[in-house]
Amino acid sequence: VDTEDEPADVVFVGEPRRAFVSCSQANVVQVFDLGNISAPMATIPIDGQDPRAMAHNASRTKVYVSIFESGNATTIVTGNEFLNLPQPMQNTNGPYGGVNPPPNDGAGFDPPLNLCNPMPPGCFANPPANCVCTPPLVSLIVRKDDAGNWLDDNSADWTDFISGPNAAVSGRPVGWDMLDNDVAVIDVNTLAVTYISGLMNMNMAMAVRPSSGEITVVGTSATNDLRFEPLVNGRFVRVNLAVADPTGAVAPNIIDLNSHLTYVNTSSFSPVPQAQRDLSVGDPRAIVWNAGGTRGYVAAMGSNNLLVINAAGDRIQPLSAPDVRPIELDEGPTGLAIDRGRNLLFVLNKFAATVQALDLTTETVVATAPLFDPTPSAIRVGRKHLYDTHKTSGLGHVSCGSCHIDARTDRLAWDLGDPSGDMRPFDQNCGNAENGMCPSWHPMKGPMVTQTLQDIIGKEPHHWRGDRTGIEEFNGAFVSLLGDDTQLTPEEMQEFEDFLASIVIPPNPFRPLDNTLPSNLSLDGHFSTGRFSPAGTPLPPGNAQDGLDNYRLGQLDGADCSSCHTLPTGIGSNLLVDTNGFIFEFPTGPDGELHHSIIRADGSNQRNFKTPQLRTLYEKTGFDVTQLNNNRGFGLLHDGSVDSITRFISLPPFSVADDQEVADLVAFMLAFSGSDLPVGGTVNPLDLLGPSSNDTHAAVGVQVTFDGGIPNDVLKVNLLNQMIVLADAGAVGVVAKGKQLDLQRGYKYVLGQTMQSDRMSEQVTVTALRQSAGAGNEITFTVVPLGSEHRIGVDRDQDGFFDRDELDSCSNPADPTSTPLSVAASADFDGNGNIDIADYARFAECITGPCPSDSCATPIYGSACCAIADLDSDGDVDETDFGFLQNVFNGP
Repeated sequence: VDTEDEPADVVFVGEPRRAFVSCSQANVVQVFDLGNISAPMATIPIDGQDPRAMAHNASRTKVYVSIFESGNATTIVTGNEFLNLPQPMQNTNGPYGGVNPPPNDGAGFDPPLNLCNPMPPGCFANPPANCVCTPPLVSLIVRKDDAGNWLDDNSADWTDFISGPNAAVSGRPVGWDMLDNDVAVIDVNTLAVTYISGLMNMNMAMAVRPSSGEITVVGTSATNDLRFEPLVNGRFVRVNLAVADPTGAVAPNIIDLNSHLTYVNTSSFSPVPQAQRDLSVGDPRAIVWNAGGTRGYVAAMGSNNLLVINAAGDRIQPLSAPDVRPIELDEGPTGLAIDRGRNLLFVLNKFAATVQALDLTTETVVATAPLFDPTPSAIRVGRKHLYDTHKTSGLGHVSCGSCHIDARTDRLAWDLGDPSGDMRPFDQNCGNAENGMCPSWHPMKGPMVTQTLQDIIGKEPHHWRGDRTGIEEFNGAFVSLLGDDTQLTPEEMQEFEDFLASIVIPPNPFRPLDNTLPSNLSLDGHFSTGRFSPAGTPLPPGNAQDGLDNYRLGQLDGADCSSCHTLPTGIGSNLLVDTNGFIFEFPTGPDGELHHSIIRADGSNQRNFKTPQLRTLYEKTGFDVTQLNNNRGFGLLHDGSVDSITRFISLPPFSVADDQEVADLVAFMLAFSGSDLPVGGTVNPLDLLGPSSNDTHAAVGVQVTFDGGIPNDVLKVNLLNQMIVLADAGAVGVVAKGKQLDLQRGYKYVLGQTMQSDRMSEQVTVTALRQSAGAGNEITFTVVPLGSEHRIGVDRDQDGFFDRDELDSCSNPADPTSTPLSVAASADFDGNGNIDIADYARFAECITGPCPSDSCATPIYGSACCAIADLDSDGDVDETDFGFLQNVFNGP
């Protein structure tokens, strides 16, 4: 079934039955008539970012959709003096009379300022020798309270400048608001949508509680409006359960699932003992209820455990546990399902690749089944350092992944400065021929939006300011930010780095199948800032190729955009232009880190910033002060103070000519994925060579299924031909999966219109495979990342023996230690070195099942012979196993 981008969940409701599908990237729900699934019968816009988990009421008349990245009603008050942005922080009529940075503890700072001694006027922090340490002007994070007032962490009221009569001071219209839509409620009959608000900023999973019909959502809520790292250390997120009335008549009830924890708001922090951390749950990803709605179960991916809750949502004691500690599970539980007939709860442990079964009469694990896991060892070993809340935090409930959600972002800004901190001398590549002119970094840095972890290794230095030389310098954050009592060992940090190096930029949703730049991209949701047409006017469609030309050819401000944002990533170059105009490579650091340029003259008051990558800019939408209602409170720039891509492009000094030129550049920014873009060189200082991009081709994931209904369906055949053209060009891989003669089969494309099957000796043309499909023997072709087609198509365990060859010879294609050779060796029941008629006869003695161990005793295996002979692992040695053995004799 073809859907919009990133289908995430599906429910079946209504009479007649319809399928409702949430499409996360597209922010829509699509409705399909099950009698005709060729196209959706309706597409419902969802006013929120990333609608994912779905549920329905008992009568199947309402569909509930949780909004994964709903936000938390926080936004930015600008104070960084970037170009000509409004500056409410410096307004003398503001809560602090224009003082910037403002205090966070009454009239003072907590922690106290690190003052110079003696202290010249307006100078604080170290080093005292020269006192060049006046803190920069910064922006401020404010949160909307239940009364609709916008308050900072010092309880100062900024409402007048955000939504009140003086909203224009912040560039906003009067009545400006940030939506906090957490759950969309869709009427199945009318398709009308209403919203439930006030839950949390990351709504990770949802279930309807039987008997009451209440919507229950688990997720995390961030306290990003609280400033300074010593104050947020170990306490910056809450793991919550929200219980909501689906009619909205009653305000939601928010329950902290870690009720044993206290979050003291002081600048001193001490981790709790590990035994108490082990009681915590972190990063919840699933929730289910028993039939009566009396007991619920929450799977916590970060803490690797299962929490039991009562009807009110409070954590309770598991039936066989001595206290309210959660039930320990394998690594990374993300899915739950109850088999009510057998009173079993099944848990999918994503990271461990297992399914565990719990007997609900005792609430204990009674069985564990491993799944085939092709995940590379670097990911399996290093992933815990991002996600494991028990291992890496002082209270057991947070991790790096609490803000870098799924190695991406939380769409928020955080002020992790430290008034008591020290200046840090600049030691990086100061670009734009300014070597030696970049000033030291101040410890009070103001708000900065969370950055993605996708493709960051080899793109050093890190952080917005480039003040972290390499990933090794983040080790201290496990103590200073996560609150742990120890840092990672050097070996663990290397594991973490190797894992991060595996994370790539996903396929760009705005590029067509061939990964080229779109020439006529609709820019729904993007509006003029008022420079050419009235503010709020929808932009026309954009030509991203024309946008690229403007980006490179110096038509905007006399210099290429690419002179700072080098292609293909947007990051600054690792090359340095000295004051004499000579270009040379900045030396690599002791840990192999590079030194991509820091820009001093970026127009903001903080001066030193690493030129940021642009490949995920399409995710930074939803904040636009030309619109009254926004679903994001932070936009572009380090602190999110530039609301939209359109505004950034429309600001001076960029000399755009009209709305069409703006639209072309916006289209290019949205389609800026990295690959298939021109690159710079080592000669022209305005077009320098940048780092390569580790991103995914736009076609990856595209599928087409043939079922024999219309053997030469033109649209399907054309799509398959496009996929093959891309594979012939070496851009992607193509695989096919399906049934042939009632056997599950796999294929990979090997050029020349040829598919290699999962039998090494067998090949078939693309056309013949397509035409062999029929009802019950459908064939699905899929575009996969280049280099993965062999594993995905024909040799899943990568042991050198193709999958169907292994099945034909009784070996396991999901176990690299099981091969046709090993199975043949195991068939030598009398241990004489040959597989002969004596082994065949001995095996035949077992075909009376269950295994009569005495009659199956052998010199090698003894009474375990029958376990060995149970080749299909069904508990019996029977005719099926006998058939498998025949294949051993008749096969290789």
